[in-house]
Amino acid sequence: MTGAGAEAGAGAAARAPEYRIEDLANASGATVRTIRAYQDRGLLPTPERRGRANVYREAHLARLRQIADLLDRGYTLASIKELLEAWDAGRGLGGVLGLVAEVQGPWTDEEADRITRTELDAKFGGAQDEEAIAEAVALGVLERVPGRDDEFLVPSPQELAVAVELHAAGVPLTAISAHLRELRGQVEHIASRFLEFTTEHVFARYLGHRPPTDSDAAEAASMVRRLRPLAQQTVDAELARAMRLFATRHLHHHLGAQESVIEGSETRPVLLPHRTTLSVQELVGADQVAAFVAAAAEREVQARTLDALAASHARANKVDEKG
Repeated sequence: MTGAGAEAGAGAAARAPEYRIEDLANASGATVRTIRAYQDRGLLPTPERRGRANVYREAHLARLRQIADLLDRGYTLASIKELLEAWDAGRGLGGVLGLVAEVQGPWTDEEADRITRTELDAKFGGAQDEEAIAEAVALGVLERVPGRDDEFLVPSPQELAVAVELHAAGVPLTAISAHLRELRGQVEHIASRFLEFTTEHVFARYLGHRPPTDSDAAEAASMVRRLRPLAQQTVDAELARAMRLFATRHLHHHLGAQESVIEGSETRPVLLPHRTTLSVQELVGADQVAAFVAAAAEREVQARTLDALAASHARANKVDEKG
């Protein structure tokens, strides 16, 4: 480097901002305690030691902002450390962050709406039910708008419209809420199984590295865009099939038509309370819930049959003794 160039470089270095830890905390929004914790975990570059004080530079401020952004995206500190180590090793993060954005983005074209308390009461027949409002907020059907007690955000207008129609048809609000809770548990199980299925057969090849390479993450993001509608399309088709099947059976039952006899090879779905399903899942795993329930039911039937036979034999013996 020439003398002039060296002087320019030295001047730039001299003009580069320097921070004591308290100044760095103020500039980044992190606390002094948090900065020290990040240092201990290896998330921040080692500061320059000058006398008794540590001196931080723009690289430290940029790194703190990067960590804050990743935390907002839902990453843990352990995963952030892996990402930053990959970044420091020369591997890009653009694909990884693109994958995160793709997964965390909206999974429906439906747009949120707002509704006032007066409009909400009118939709449900003018009744002012504070308990029902609290339940709707707890379920996420409604979200309170900060500073506006008379207004709510509606994340899914379609879901609210279903509740309005059911209530107009005579279904109590408490029953609608209970049904939604049960349905949500079952749908979450379906979503979990679909993710396990696609991870095993599709995404495993992209996620072999921790973190994945930039190109693999970009490929996975593209695949998420392609596969995103498949789960809903499959559920829509299967729900339509099941509704037609069971609606026909219910209609035949209520009209007095004779129901078909269940053949030995035919299976029939049985609805279980959500808590029961979760308990069984914790006991035997998600893949074995159906087999466990079938085996438990079969064992119960056999036990009751044996009890009935034993009771019948005991009664017969008593009759013989009296005779």
